[in-house]
Amino acid sequence: MKLDYDISKYIEKIKKSDDYFHTFINLESLAAGVLVLQPGEEDTQEPHESDEVYFIIKGDGFLKIKNKDYPVSPNKMYFVGKEIEHYFHGNTKELVVLYFFGGPDV
Repeated sequence: MKLDYDISKYIEKIKKSDDYFHTFINLESLAAGVLVLQPGEEDTQEPHESDEVYFIIKGDGFLKIKNKDYPVSPNKMYFVGKEIEHYFHGNTKELVVLYFFGGPDV
């Protein structure tokens, strides 16, 4: 199993694809990945089957959790419980976010 990860490679991979996220660890007990949203790009994610943590690397905007908007900025972290509706929106700069699931990304 791979033990070290260069996040910048996954960010470049995302920018060259039609996807806006990439899960680079996907195990039964843990999943991790990176999400990149350009200004105006839509976050179409659905609620997940596991708890999730987001860590903001860079960018701005909001994370809507249920019906409340939380402002995002670098070095902030957010917890979203399983099956809770949430999505990023309103960013005026490129948004780069690490995400971690307490289970597989299914």
